[in-house]
Amino acid sequence: LLQTFATQSAIAIQNAGLFREIEEKNRLVEEASKHKSQFLASMSHELRTPLNAILGFNDLPDDLVERTKQCLLDWFAVTLAGAQDELTDILIQETLEDGGRGPASLVGRKEKVTPSAATLINGAASHALDYDDVNFAMGGHPTVTVVPALLSLGEQRKASGRLFIESFVAGYETSGRVGNLVAPSHYTRGFHVTGTVGSFSAAAAAGRMLGLDPRQLAVAFGIAATQAAGLKSNFGTMCKPLHAGTASEHGLRAAKLAAKGFTARADVLECDQGFASSQSNDLNVDKALGEPPQGWHLRNNLFKYHAACYLTHAPIECAKEIRLKSNFPPERVKKILLRLDQGADRVCNIPDPTTGLEAKFSLRQTVAMALTGVDTANLDSYNEAITQEPRIRALRDKVTIEFQPGWAKSVSEMAIQLDDGTIVESKHDSGIPWADIKKQRQALETKFDSLAVPVLGAAGARRLHDAIERIETMTDVGDLARAAAKE
Repeated sequence: LLQTFATQSAIAIQNAGLFREIEEKNRLVEEASKHKSQFLASMSHELRTPLNAILGFNDLPDDLVERTKQCLLDWFAVTLAGAQDELTDILIQETLEDGGRGPASLVGRKEKVTPSAATLINGAASHALDYDDVNFAMGGHPTVTVVPALLSLGEQRKASGRLFIESFVAGYETSGRVGNLVAPSHYTRGFHVTGTVGSFSAAAAAGRMLGLDPRQLAVAFGIAATQAAGLKSNFGTMCKPLHAGTASEHGLRAAKLAAKGFTARADVLECDQGFASSQSNDLNVDKALGEPPQGWHLRNNLFKYHAACYLTHAPIECAKEIRLKSNFPPERVKKILLRLDQGADRVCNIPDPTTGLEAKFSLRQTVAMALTGVDTANLDSYNEAITQEPRIRALRDKVTIEFQPGWAKSVSEMAIQLDDGTIVESKHDSGIPWADIKKQRQALETKFDSLAVPVLGAAGARRLHDAIERIETMTDVGDLARAAAKE
């Protein structure tokens, strides 16, 4: 019995020691958790407020104002063309049947709808042709999520052009920060970043225009997060452009509700079961808050000069270079080897497209088009007939794709073997922003005219162009929205 008592006493003493050790470990864990929470709260605040409370128009570098105008030139051009798409017809029909007539202008259309409906429709129309700009920090299409919300809100509130520019930059920079926070697993898990991260960029932009304070903006992010959605499995269908419209509309709604006192978690970016933890394996705080190349995400914007998925652009450029420098007929091609990042496999690798929309997401199709001299910048080039064209189909069948893990998304290499054994090679990186923004403007002016004039006529396109050029002097950006509508 004494031995039993002694043994039990020793066990009790050992347990007491273990308990104290566990208690101390728990205290340290709680302390670490507290510091982590404080850090994440500070991080979350920084992510939500790029420029929102600290920068006004006069604080923006001159080149950012010019870059904003270039984004607007491009956005209005692609939206005018997209406004004629069947997708836009369906969305407008649904809105009007639902009693959605209102005061807000639609780009390239005569109909007027409610501001929220205009945001959705203009956003979807701007991404309908997959011809809009890209930013790799975001991992998607920033302008199509920001401008629709600002255009309808600005028209509703008679906001100044300077406030529009401030708000655009705030939204654009947010897209890069939040995109970096959850990359790369957010995208590789199947989420369409334009539809998800775009909700935050729209909320930040609309929040800036509404004058939300940091607490209200945190709530707006919470509201935006609970609506953020978009699946890559729908690429090649009308749902992909719909993601841009819903992201912009969700962000606008989030900012408006936050201004009225609606509630949501203020730490939604980093909290357990929040945006990052539920939709990504990553929480890249340092990358999200780090200074982007050239100091601003907007300086790394990439415009499209081919009317297809951006990951097809480097292969298209490789094919164009080979065709132009070698000048051989397509019939002489024996094999085509294409190398690029493995991420493209789940984005734009439709092997046998049958529609114009699917063609935009087919590496083989776009390479074959470029090799046969088809104008890949022309919207009319993407149609059902070209997917069945014999020469195109024959070239498609000769393409072998080697997907490379860890490559930059914008880099492609191509080697073409001809019937005499000759091998012609090319390499291209489509992820390098143009250094000469004057030359970039000239290219965008050409693109703008090619897309705007068929919809608005020469005089109407010139009026819209001039409105964009004088936006910083506007007292009511509703003038810009109305200049883009059909009379």
